[in-house]
Amino acid sequence: MRAARFALSILFALAFAALAPAQSAPRASLLVLSKTDHTLAIVDPVTLQPIARIPVGPDPHEVIASADGRTAYVSNYGFGAYHTLAQIDLVHHKQLPFIDLGPLRGPHGLVFTHGEVWFTAEGAKAIGRYNPATGKVDWIMGTGQNRTHMLYVFPNLQRILTTNVASASVTILDKTSGPAGMPAHLAPGAHPMPGPPGGDWNETIVPVGQGSEGFAVSPDGRQMWVANAQDGTISILDLTAKKVIATLDVNIRSANRIAFTPDGKLALVSLLGSGDLVILDTATRSVLKRLPIGHGSAGILVQPDGRCAFISCGPDNYVAVLDLKTLAVTGHIKAGGNPDGLAWAVQ
Repeated sequence: MRAARFALSILFALAFAALAPAQSAPRASLLVLSKTDHTLAIVDPVTLQPIARIPVGPDPHEVIASADGRTAYVSNYGFGAYHTLAQIDLVHHKQLPFIDLGPLRGPHGLVFTHGEVWFTAEGAKAIGRYNPATGKVDWIMGTGQNRTHMLYVFPNLQRILTTNVASASVTILDKTSGPAGMPAHLAPGAHPMPGPPGGDWNETIVPVGQGSEGFAVSPDGRQMWVANAQDGTISILDLTAKKVIATLDVNIRSANRIAFTPDGKLALVSLLGSGDLVILDTATRSVLKRLPIGHGSAGILVQPDGRCAFISCGPDNYVAVLDLKTLAVTGHIKAGGNPDGLAWAVQ
């Protein structure tokens, strides 16, 4: 009897141990913005079915999730007509109060890092930073360029990249050394004003092609590939030298977004005015495949594990699912009319 009980206890322990990894595994979801419905869809990436749709305000363009996957932030753009970020509670599937950005009109590109939301503001020709803990915009930097659009903030907060669509340029902001916000006359031991680590910012403007909008940073952080929608080219920037080292004539007119696979071997380019997704071989810097996926595409999101990519096809009212091993479309997600911005949330 005792042996039977002991064996049973061992079985229960083994069963619990087998279940524990599954129970503790992070829960991931795909976030999809609908520009027609003005909603954010939370999609199960396994079933490809929306599990909730939440209102987000007028003209939503980009979405980002907090590091803990509990909150989403959406830019209400309107080419400068609007000045709010929507907040979504991803746990309880509800809209939170809007974030009023005041004169920082036309918010678009979004990054969440170090507990804060970084954003571009086209109407103000600026980049800003919102602190959810204080409920305030606590940092602004002007670019002096037209249509400051997409955004990348390096994890160490020492460099910021943005594209300026109408100025055909890229802005590189580099943090200088020294305490943040420390006036020269402060006595030794005085505390600096809160802000990103370092002192001031040095700005470098790099001319690229016409219609420079979507861009991606290579996985090693050394290059920036910029899709020039009007020229149909890609400008490759060496981020150490801060200059264009190559221009690829790859016929990508109306390009909207570009994204690397995690291994850096492929770059995907969506085209607003074409039914093709352009897949580039980064080693040869040439077109590997032009894949028909619909009647025009915008947002691109590569799954963190590199198994698939999601591409918003606005005119078709679906998000195409691309298998990155076979480079074939394996499914479609119906998450609202005219989908655009995409993000990945992990709780």
